[in-house]
Amino acid sequence: MKNKIYTIICDSIEEINEVRPENSKIDKEYETILFGGGSSLDSLGLVNLIVAIEQNIEDKLDINITIADEKAMSQTSSPFKTIESLVEYILKLI
Repeated sequence: MKNKIYTIICDSIEEINEVRPENSKIDKEYETILFGGGSSLDSLGLVNLIVAIEQNIEDKLDINITIADEKAMSQTSSPFKTIESLVEYILKLI
């Protein structure tokens, strides 16, 4: 399941990258920073990515989840920091 989630995140990043300038494409490595210092995403970009991930999870796995909720926002370590932390958080949700 971990590989499926990672693939869905990468597919979602690819969707976002299609409309981003060539010099600001998001890498699809586990260590890629999605949120905070060093991220190429602003807050709206992060929201767009999360929405794309949620939609792709529903389409590909037939699971309806909300990634950005109070639980995610209240954690001391943001689940949105890196692709790896996001994969782990989504695994906990499903």
